[in-house]
Parts: sequence; C-alpha cells; structure tokens
Amino acid sequence: MLDFVVKRVLWAIPVLVVVSFVSFAIIQLPPGDYVTALVAEMRNNGEFLTLTQEEDLRTSMGLNDPMLIQYWRWISAIILHGDFGQSFHWNAPVSDLIWGRLSITLILSTLSLIFTWIIAIPVGIYSATRQYSLFDYVFTVFGFLGKGIPDFLLALVLMWMGFAWLNMDVGGLMSPEFENAPFNLAKFSNILSHIWIPVVVLATGGAAGLIRVMRANMLDELGKPYVETAYAQGLSERQVVWRYPVRVALNPFISTVGWALPALFSGDIITAVVLNLPTTGPLLLQSLKMQDMYLAGSFILILSVFTVIGTLISDVLLAWSDPRIRYS
Repeated sequence: MLDFVVKRVLWAIPVLVVVSFVSFAIIQLPPGDYVTALVAEMRNNGEFLTLTQEEDLRTSMGLNDPMLIQYWRWISAIILHGDFGQSFHWNAPVSDLIWGRLSITLILSTLSLIFTWIIAIPVGIYSATRQYSLFDYVFTVFGFLGKGIPDFLLALVLMWMGFAWLNMDVGGLMSPEFENAPFNLAKFSNILSHIWIPVVVLATGGAAGLIRVMRANMLDELGKPYVETAYAQGLSERQVVWRYPVRVALNPFISTVGWALPALFSGDIITAVVLNLPTTGPLLLQSLKMQDMYLAGSFILILSVFTVIGTLISDVLLAWSDPRIRYS
C-alpha cells in the first residue's frame, strides 16, 4: 500500500510542473494582453491612451518580456516566497484576492457536496432494491429533470420563488444591511436564509446524476452470485445490501473525489454570477475576460493542484476500499 502511495506522489510532481507551464501558456494564447483589454475598456468609457503610453504600460508590467521569462518570474516567486504576483486589474496581491473569497467558496461547495451524497446514496440504493416501484419511477423522473435543467435556470426559479412567495431578499449571501455588520446571531440567521438557494442549486444536478450511477451499479451487483449466496446463508436484506453490494457500488463516489476537490475551490461560475455570490468563480471569469494573467494563471494552477491532490486521494481511497485496484 505504501509503495502504491509513493508512486502516485512521485508521478504528481512532474504533472504539476507541466500543468503550471501549460496553464500559463494557454492564458497568453488569445491575441492581445491585459493592456489591450484595458484600452478597450477605457475607450468604452471615453478615455484614450496613446501608443507610447500603451507600450510604457506594457514595459512597466513586464508584458514585453518573453513568455519563458514571465513564467519563470511567476513560478519562482510562488515556489520560493508563496507570492502569486500582482493582479493588474484589481491592483492587489493575487493571494489576497483568492484567499479572501476561498472560505465562502469552500463552505458553499462543501455543504452542496454533503447534501449531494446524503441524497444520492440512500435514494440510489432504494431505487435499485425496489426496482420498478412507484418511488423508483419518481426518482428516475427527478434524475432526468435534475440533469436536464441548467443550474442557472434553477437558480432564477428559486430566486423568484423566494422573492414572490417567501418575501425574501434574494441574491448574495446576506442582506445589504448585514454586509459590513459584525458577526452575530442575527447576521448568522440572515446568512442561513440566503445560503439554501445556492446549496440546493449546486447539489441538484450532482445528486440527480449520482442517483442514476448508484442505482445502475447496485443493480449490476445485486444480480451477482455472491449476493445470492449471502441470501442463501440466511442473512437479512439489510445485512446483504449494506455489507457487500453497497461497498462495491460506492467506488464511483470515491473516484469522483478528484473532481469534487477542484469544484470546492471554483464552485459553479455561472450560478455564482446569477446569484451574485462573493465566491472565487466570478473572480476567475473576470480575470479571464481582462486577460489578467497572474490572477487567471494562479486560479488555473491552484485548480490543477487540487485536481492532482483529489485524484491522489481517490486512488488511495479506492486502493484501500477495493484491494483489486491496488494489485491491478
């Protein structure tokens, strides 16, 4: 088991090096740079810069340097000093911008992930063990609707319901009067009244898909000889189902940890924009639009690191739960 983990860790190091370079190069592939985007925005506001001023601005920001020099300056500062650079658009350290929104993103994403698993696992098991029952059909319909309805549309519907039926102040994570107020019981209660909409929206699509996956895996396992043997030994349905098929059917859930971990960091960008959430997603979208390369590059790098770490965790958990994977 230790050799398995060490091999995965050693493979992760060169992968991160390659991903960091590729992500930085991809950001610079579109024509123009941050100054180009800045000049276009200024022109929309009736402001203009001369060509000399544009070039001076590029020189001061280091945008005229070769890409390899820019990459080395950026990645060496991260490795040696933990400095992700300066955001051109926000004129602030990238670290402050990212970590300032990260806590809210992690809370929302973690709650939605827990909510997804709480729904998907028991419902998928029930649908498989009660195949073609009334509730199996109901959950099947829910699965199709949950996967078919876009998250941003569901967010708009829930916002309208909260505003029209519940007389709520929808949008954001709290009412305007609590934004600068010290944290107290009233502010916490106000956050709870707002947070249910993004949690439900983010969890619905994931739960709908995982219900179908859990049901299909359970049906595949329930028809195997070892399950019939367990019943023949006199074990109850609860003992048979939860001791054997469920453990094998959970492998897809464990394997998706590699996807869930970067999702905890980024969240759903479109949903966050629609709901006006102060998470990392809208900030990433803005950095890509403005070609703010250090901010966007840092986002992609951190997402890549989370993906590699999540995949490593998935491999280790799968090897621990299913020895067949460890020795394959």
